[in-house]
Amino acid sequence: MAITALHAAASGMKALDEKLNVVANNLANINTHGFKRSRVNFEDLLYQAKREPGVPNASDEPIPHGILVGTGAKVSGTQLNFSPGAVDKTDRPYDWQIEGEGFFLVSTIHNGEEATAYTRAGNFVRNSEGNIVLANSEGSLLFPPITVQEGAGLLVGRDGEVKVQVGNEPPGAVGQIQLARFVNPEGLKQIGRNLYLETDASGAPVLGTPESDGLGAVVQGSLEMSNVDPVRELIDLITTQRAFEMNSQSIQSADQTLQVVSNLRRF
Repeated sequence: MAITALHAAASGMKALDEKLNVVANNLANINTHGFKRSRVNFEDLLYQAKREPGVPNASDEPIPHGILVGTGAKVSGTQLNFSPGAVDKTDRPYDWQIEGEGFFLVSTIHNGEEATAYTRAGNFVRNSEGNIVLANSEGSLLFPPITVQEGAGLLVGRDGEVKVQVGNEPPGAVGQIQLARFVNPEGLKQIGRNLYLETDASGAPVLGTPESDGLGAVVQGSLEMSNVDPVRELIDLITTQRAFEMNSQSIQSADQTLQVVSNLRRF
């Protein structure tokens, strides 16, 4: 019956609506520092087996194919793409880029509790107390905390060692940047504000200093931009829209078929 086609097409429209939301979010964050694009993965739903493959025919030989009618599609998950984004050289001392694998550690408040979050965004600033914080909407504190006094020049090495220089005095170390990496970074939870949280899917973080244990280097005066490719996203947007329209046409065709069947029953 055409009722199956209605359900299949409706499920396809629902799944494509989710993809449209993800593509729109990718495009909206095309200028977000350290943003990683997401893609939508689909999977087919259960099948109605009207005849199983291999059922014997009249000659007692297995039929090479069956009659299986699908019931639609659904979103199986969204998958983060952690390929590196373009590099924006700013020459600003508080802009840091991770060259390679790793995340900066910051403190945040999530669901009313203090938590350690992770970010690829490297646009940091000093707050009123001289602490280095992420330039997001909450000013997430860099962890471990590093304080820079007023008027001091900031020097950050590729190994994450932070030094300050006051006047003509030799630079002195004031802190060490730590990075974190994950067995499965795609399992991290996005919570907004350019932050990720650890989950059971991501595994526990492996902490270390830059340029050690597989972690990348810290480059001062540069920022990693979003890895969103606008051309690719626009193509996805167009194909998603067309697929949505075709599913809506399937619903219209199934509805017309059901009307014909309904009219036949009157006679």
